[in-house]
Amino acid sequence: MQLRIRYALLPLCLSCFGLATVASAQSSDDVIGDWRGVLKVQGTELPLIFHIHQSDTGLSATLVSPAQSAAETPLDSVVFEAGRIEMKIAAIGGSYSGTLGDDGTIAGEWSQGGMSLPLDLARDTGESKDASEPGSDVSIAGDWLGTLATGAVELRLVLHLEAVGETRLKGTLDSPDQGASGIAASRVVFREGHLEVTIPAVAGSYEATLADGGRLEGTWKQGGVELPLVLERIDEPIVLNRPQVPSEPYPYEEEEIRVTTPDPEVTLAGTLTRPAGDEPVTTVLLITGSGPQDRDESLMGHQPFLILADHLTRLGLAVLRLDDRGFGESTGNFATATSADFADDAAAAVAYLSQRSDVGNIGLIGHSEGGLIAPIVANRSADVDFVVLMAGPGLTGAEIIYLQSRLIILAGGGTEEEAEKTRKAQEALFAAMREEDDTTKLKERLRRILSERAADSDADETSALAAIDTQVAQFASPWYRYFVAYDPIPALRKLECPVLAIIGEKDLQVPPEENLEAIRTALEAGENPDFDLLELEGLNHLFQTAETGAPNLH
Repeated sequence: MQLRIRYALLPLCLSCFGLATVASAQSSDDVIGDWRGVLKVQGTELPLIFHIHQSDTGLSATLVSPAQSAAETPLDSVVFEAGRIEMKIAAIGGSYSGTLGDDGTIAGEWSQGGMSLPLDLARDTGESKDASEPGSDVSIAGDWLGTLATGAVELRLVLHLEAVGETRLKGTLDSPDQGASGIAASRVVFREGHLEVTIPAVAGSYEATLADGGRLEGTWKQGGVELPLVLERIDEPIVLNRPQVPSEPYPYEEEEIRVTTPDPEVTLAGTLTRPAGDEPVTTVLLITGSGPQDRDESLMGHQPFLILADHLTRLGLAVLRLDDRGFGESTGNFATATSADFADDAAAAVAYLSQRSDVGNIGLIGHSEGGLIAPIVANRSADVDFVVLMAGPGLTGAEIIYLQSRLIILAGGGTEEEAEKTRKAQEALFAAMREEDDTTKLKERLRRILSERAADSDADETSALAAIDTQVAQFASPWYRYFVAYDPIPALRKLECPVLAIIGEKDLQVPPEENLEAIRTALEAGENPDFDLLELEGLNHLFQTAETGAPNLH
């Protein structure tokens, strides 16, 4: 289960997805213009610029994150009423709410992925200066490739250095194995064989010396951690080999659809693929895992649901896959939703399919958290004929997190002592979630626990403390609190339709032995007449061939 356990360089995703702007309601000259603010997340200061302008139908806007990319991301909606401004970007599951004050500034909050962070905006005067420094030797310009090893995880990094005139350099960083590119450097200096690069968007920096043989030998620093990193020149760009990704033309029909839900704020956008013809065929609904996901369940360059939908449709089944609420082209608020809300969305999709004349039997295929949601929906709807659980849990969320944390720590070279310290901290955090109904009091208690954990750790104290606000927001979010407490056993016991549960042998996020046994026990207790459970040899959480199963997703 991809429970926001990240080895990611980026603390917050603000990349451009190229959605069309949908302008909204009332406009006002008071907010038209450019607004700049600084988002503080995980010890990083991330500048953001909103360009708000008047369109034919109201207010429109774009967002720029200069430290990550110069590209502008169109906003989906901008509403200004009674001194309040509300802006949404569905593609990244982000939103901003603020109040325009008498001093001409906007005080508000940025929300994304279950977290809310303070973000105040002031009018941008356009007086930003060029961050590049003079006096550099530009002979270093070019593309440089290296591999960053963090225990069991290896990430390729590509540093692009470009000459600006005869004495200045600018640079960007790519992490192709994480699907990140064009992360801007705020400072690039190369003098007397020594290179210094600062990447503020990821709170990272790189210092290296140009060694004999033309290699850059140096150190990557991020979040209080220092790791050796050697870079070598490359002449060709990195191209990820994805032979399994289908390409058009497809030997089947493809239809863009919209699913309405009982919540008037939520409309789900998706793709239905089906064999040619009008005859009813067995149809499956794919249900995504945790975190904001598009219909392809895109993750670090992988598109598991696109591949699965293509394969099943070629076999003669129809497949419906959907963007999560508040993400991609679907509307709604992802940040406030729980697994129960996502079950409502999946149930609405089943109801939609049941009304189509070209749909026969209906099945659910849920991956990770989707494997938790599928039994809920199947028990609710008589239209569901079978369920497939792909790395679906049989344990409570708390038990899942205890297990996966220990396994990932050990796979990354950590010790049992480190794993036990993490377990005790998690137990204290989860106890606070159970016992505190008041969100303010909960956050205070979580902050104390995390501060004690930071003081007791070997990590850089300043970096550890800077991350606490983000962690508090995550643990106090509706989704996390629901997941930690949820027990899937009652829903599994009630299942009467055929069930297939599969988990990869090397899945460290939903460990197969414990979860398959729990699923088996529940189905047997419910006297389900038709089920099969399989542990698939050599596969990880994304059902890829793997050596360790650690979250190394390239």
